[in-house]
Amino acid sequence: MDDATILGTGSPIRDVRILGTGAYVPERIVSNDEAGAPAGVDDAWITRKTAIRERRWAAPGQATSDLATAAARAAMQAAGITAEQLSVIAVATSTPDHPQPPTAAYVQHNLGASGTAAFDVNAVCSGTVFALSAVGSVILRRGGHALVIGADVYSRILDPADRRTVVLFGDGAGAMVLGPAEHGHTVRHVALHTFGELTGLIQVPAGGSRRPLDAAALDAGLHYFAMEGRAVRRFVVEELPQLTKSFLHEAGVEPADIRHVIPHQANGVMLDDVFTHLALPHARMHRTVTHYGNTGAASIPITLDAAVRAGEISPGELVLLAGFGGGMAASFALVEW
Repeated sequence: MDDATILGTGSPIRDVRILGTGAYVPERIVSNDEAGAPAGVDDAWITRKTAIRERRWAAPGQATSDLATAAARAAMQAAGITAEQLSVIAVATSTPDHPQPPTAAYVQHNLGASGTAAFDVNAVCSGTVFALSAVGSVILRRGGHALVIGADVYSRILDPADRRTVVLFGDGAGAMVLGPAEHGHTVRHVALHTFGELTGLIQVPAGGSRRPLDAAALDAGLHYFAMEGRAVRRFVVEELPQLTKSFLHEAGVEPADIRHVIPHQANGVMLDDVFTHLALPHARMHRTVTHYGNTGAASIPITLDAAVRAGEISPGELVLLAGFGGGMAASFALVEW
């Protein structure tokens, strides 16, 4: 692997904490047989390859900002804050409502958070931790409260006939409210990595300034999400364990100190494989991939919220958030609950 471009690696933001979490998934449940039929695969094949049994897809007319708003409201309720107390909103997404303006602007309007700074972050499936890092820095400088939201509607950009992708993805949103640290739920350390030489592994080829979305691009299916699955898996299995080890060393904690891992929910079978290589002997890996599939930037906050609401994380325990995805990118956050 060539040297990576590393952004913000080794960055402590100890004075920021997570005040509340929330999540939202659409009502429509899509079975493996339904998702796989156009691609010629069935429930048995999908379960064996991915450990995914179902996923949620957005209703017609339901956009990324709608999912993000619902998750944000749940997180704000959990944190006990109102829209007037927000100073910044960051939405991590690679499926925005429109190329512009930012999806976060729609969320700001939906919440009635007039005057709040709002922006999007696109680091694909790593995006929520990238957004957390950026917003944490804002809180340190300016104070106040922030919303970090991961939200994606991948069902709109999937090729129904591509079995490598259509069976993996679901739609959803997860959110965190951040504020100044007092005690508990403190974000202790973050690290962000981008491997730009691997940009071709995950992409939507057309629709930007490099390749406009014209009739030829549509005919060629270049508006669909595309992924080199084997190469992506190789990147994750080979790079994530070493990056995790380095991150924990920078954070000053031992692998045995980690009690919970909240990874990006890419593929259940791959997660099981990767987890055996992380060498975290006392950690529990949390999963929502079985019922929600890969929800992109939403997967980490959705899974964190599920663990929190189930009472599975105890005060003082160390939680590792680990993202990876297009770019290629990897992101980590260490939270002392």
